[in-house]
Amino acid sequence: MGKKFGSFFEAKVVWITGASSGIGESLVKELKDSGANLILSARREDELVRVRNEAGWTEENSLILPLDLEDFRSLINLPEQAITKFGKVDVLINNGGISQRSFAHETSISAYESILKVNFLGNIGLTLALLPHFRERKEGWVVSISSVAGKFGVPLRSGYSATKFALTGFYEALRAENNDRNLKVLLVYPGFVKTKISENALSGNGVKHGKMDEAILKGIDSNECAIEILNAIVSERNEIIIAGRKEKIGIFLHKYFPDLFAIFLTKASVT
Repeated sequence: MGKKFGSFFEAKVVWITGASSGIGESLVKELKDSGANLILSARREDELVRVRNEAGWTEENSLILPLDLEDFRSLINLPEQAITKFGKVDVLINNGGISQRSFAHETSISAYESILKVNFLGNIGLTLALLPHFRERKEGWVVSISSVAGKFGVPLRSGYSATKFALTGFYEALRAENNDRNLKVLLVYPGFVKTKISENALSGNGVKHGKMDEAILKGIDSNECAIEILNAIVSERNEIIIAGRKEKIGIFLHKYFPDLFAIFLTKASVT
């Protein structure tokens, strides 16, 4: 058991949102032989069942717990169900989210509202619901899947970038506030990863974009991304960037040469 990650996850309860596809689905698969118990959450229960069955989890060592991150106020009641099943939660991986493919001037305020609810309020809502449990136990791991678009603003993703920036502010503060409670907080900044993120992204009018970006198609394999995330949890990292050369150059330029970065970004292919 746990060949990839040692014995770290053995007997731990790991809760993954956005578990029905993409990075979340890969996390479910990569944790299969880790000795963990698993909670799978997303909107579509049928897809969660599919992912669980395909990965080989059972009803004994896993729990399907559907949720809608956009309905962030309802999340407060979910930890009780998880804790009733397994007695505790050790690791929360906030992976669920939605992207955007539209210029700011073509994006409705209602589309921005949906992105904000799912990516920020839904993300921190579940963390806040579990926070008393972590604080009481004086142990816990919280992972927030951000994006390279949370390191700098990316064209066609103004709302998406804004919510990912917001997550950084929230979780860096949360980490400092709970240092004495042994709460570990990991911020993950993926670049282009081969998932359906661009197909499911919102257009300016709030409907699905429905197209696969060429950059996403050529991106990092989601299973490789999942392994890096899980290893970063084991290593108790504060932050990890999982990205290709182009994205890392962008981060470097943004930090050290902001004027040059501004020119770089206008010429970069982001789809």
